[in-house]
Amino acid sequence: MNPYIGGLLSVMLVALGIALIRVRDLFATMALLSAFSGLIAVLLAVLGAVDVAFTEAVVGASISTVLLMTLLRRIDPREVVRQGPLARAAALAGVGAIGFVLLWGIDALPPFGDPQSAPTRHVAPAYIERALQDTATPNVVTAVLADYRSFDTLIETTVILTAAMACILLLGRKP
Repeated sequence: MNPYIGGLLSVMLVALGIALIRVRDLFATMALLSAFSGLIAVLLAVLGAVDVAFTEAVVGASISTVLLMTLLRRIDPREVVRQGPLARAAALAGVGAIGFVLLWGIDALPPFGDPQSAPTRHVAPAYIERALQDTATPNVVTAVLADYRSFDTLIETTVILTAAMACILLLGRKP
């Protein structure tokens, strides 16, 4: 990845994150969350994970935004109460702790693109060699997502369907 593009995307993501922290309007929050999700999709595409980028664009930037904006129509912004400073400080501490653990875990990852990393040496060659005979699927990516990881894909699809059903049920309620 071009370091200038990566740097620009990183700066834009940080700017959107800061804007999300500072914004008070619920509609603006939804719009900024959609933009953040769209930038994450662009970042994933630039990194070469086009399938994950497509999923993020469809689910994160599109469907989620439409559902949240539709639900937002049913909320009176004057009735939304901001949490007190103690609750916000506790939430900030929790987010900081999770961020610290995630950043600490990055140290255990192999360098990006390392051809000698364990997944590249052990898992990927096995999938490439055996995908056609194991799954009768000529596309290796499809074989991994639909056959080897089928339960994971099924559960992810079930989560998305459940969230959509919950939103539809909420929209159908009379205020």
